[in-house]
Amino acid sequence: MNPVLSIPLLMALAAGFFSTHSVAQDRIYRCGNEYTNTVSDAKAKGCKLVAGGNVTVVQGTRPNGSQPKPVAAATQSGSNGQRVDASEQKSRDSDARSILEQELKRAMARQEELAREYNNGEPEKQGIESRNYQKYLDRVAELKAALARNDSDLAGIRRELGRLGVATAAPAAK
Repeated sequence: MNPVLSIPLLMALAAGFFSTHSVAQDRIYRCGNEYTNTVSDAKAKGCKLVAGGNVTVVQGTRPNGSQPKPVAAATQSGSNGQRVDASEQKSRDSDARSILEQELKRAMARQEELAREYNNGEPEKQGIESRNYQKYLDRVAELKAALARNDSDLAGIRRELGRLGVATAAPAAK
């Protein structure tokens, strides 16, 4: 055993031993929901000695007297400032409808473009794909996934338009 290594080790162990005994807690008394280590207060209040284990008490904040008003009371009163008049709501609905119709047209054009490029699962080979078949297969898989995503987008836009009361054309049969 190396004596140089054992002296620091012994000093560290001794320091740890003495430090644990120096921070030992005094007796703790429980008075209902309160804890104290003052013997005179504990005797005056008739507190019980807490035996075994250390007690850690964290002081919390006490609630102040002002409580927030319930939300239900504000909405039940007749003056709700968040209402929009009918003409404003119709204008918003019209704007939403026109935006959705534009998105539907773009998505339908994209779907046609993707379907034309996909060519029923046999798109034309591009550049290096004639020599590297895996690149071709990867592109076919990407096109198929893009078609499925776009089809899902179309269905979502049609659903939203249906909620607004707009009839949409059914998708073309494939």
